[in-house]
Amino acid sequence: MVTQVDPVLNTKSIMERFSLKGKTSLVTGAGQGIGRALAHGLADAGANVAVIDLDLNLAEIVAQEITIRNPDVKVVALKADVTNPDQVTNMVDEIVKNWGSLTIACNNAGIGQWVDTLDMSYEDWQRMIRIDLDSVFLCAQAEARHMVKNKYGKIINTASMSGYIVNYPQGQAHYNTAKAGVLSLTRCLGAEWAEKGIRVNSLSPGYTRTSLVADLLKTELGQKVSPIWLSRTPQNKMAEVTDLQGAVNFMASEASDYMTGSDIVVDGGYLAW
Repeated sequence: MVTQVDPVLNTKSIMERFSLKGKTSLVTGAGQGIGRALAHGLADAGANVAVIDLDLNLAEIVAQEITIRNPDVKVVALKADVTNPDQVTNMVDEIVKNWGSLTIACNNAGIGQWVDTLDMSYEDWQRMIRIDLDSVFLCAQAEARHMVKNKYGKIINTASMSGYIVNYPQGQAHYNTAKAGVLSLTRCLGAEWAEKGIRVNSLSPGYTRTSLVADLLKTELGQKVSPIWLSRTPQNKMAEVTDLQGAVNFMASEASDYMTGSDIVVDGGYLAW
């Protein structure tokens, strides 16, 4: 008779599985906003972090912050245009060359824009799709080509609740479409790469108080739209960037190893209404 192993008693403790100590990670668009918070969150859990941004100065500032807060983790700041295939490949290759592997990748870089579709130029449309969707494909592909060698890896794409809804009152059809594409791409890659040991999931934030949003809220337009946003959010407040760290650290850790092709929404209840 074969004795069945009890997983509850024979698996590492949940806190040990949440730890990212010894893991190697990258975060794109990490020079500010949500990306900066995600980079800090991974480092807080023990991961080495590559801070990636188009603005190297911003990336270096965040890298310095992480080093001061978590002196035991390795940190590097890199400049990369994540819409450029060669730069994306070089970015990932450099990280693997320096650290030997890539365990966690947060594809977070993106932009936003408000413009009614009747006034939207084709250039606006193409730029949004290129930065918010094409870059996720390019990064995930380059990251997976290394992760597959170790038969393990976590890819986390920043989507948005806007991939599920039509935001109001602002016009942003191109942004919503790009984020819906990120959700679909995440599902596709999660299923396609499951047998290779690579988990692909996404984060969908609701309205989040980044520094750019905070500046917007000081304007006449911001003061006009923010009450509408909050009236549709059951918690009646915007997220802070730190509210997003827990979901990403979970998806980055061993605690979520059976999760792939999924999305975690952190929106204060917006989609529930």
